[in-house]
Amino acid sequence: MNPVVYSIIAVAVDQITKAITRATMDLYDSVPILGDFFRLTYVENSGIAFGINFQGGTVVFTFLASVATVGVAWYLWKSQKADFIHRLALSLILGGAVGNLMDRFLFGRVVDFFHFSIGQYSWPVFNVADSCVTVGMVLFLYSGYVSEDGNSKTDEST
Repeated sequence: MNPVVYSIIAVAVDQITKAITRATMDLYDSVPILGDFFRLTYVENSGIAFGINFQGGTVVFTFLASVATVGVAWYLWKSQKADFIHRLALSLILGGAVGNLMDRFLFGRVVDFFHFSIGQYSWPVFNVADSCVTVGMVLFLYSGYVSEDGNSKTDEST
């Protein structure tokens, strides 16, 4: 299957879940799913990652994220002969980046809603696009470490 399909699926699932969140929840609503461990909490992030913001930061970050997204798309196109995991990783990163950029361009902010907490410790709220980028980066690092024959790249030197 063409890896771009995985990017399209990632963008579609991301945008659908964000639309459902906007339509069914009020800003800052929090619905427990697994007690306090996992909740759906509707927040909007107008800043950079984890809500970090500075004067003009949204414009700068949107521009840099757009350039990086084009770079990932170009790299995916150039990696047509790479192994499946490598192309899947790039596809997920691309899909996640496009999903969040769509929010920034359409609404000026990104919708987040997955919220995990353990006791007093709370992970920053995130969304499907963020998950795709994270899983894609883990797969990308893995594909860079393991060669196509299943041996780690460090084993090749012995």
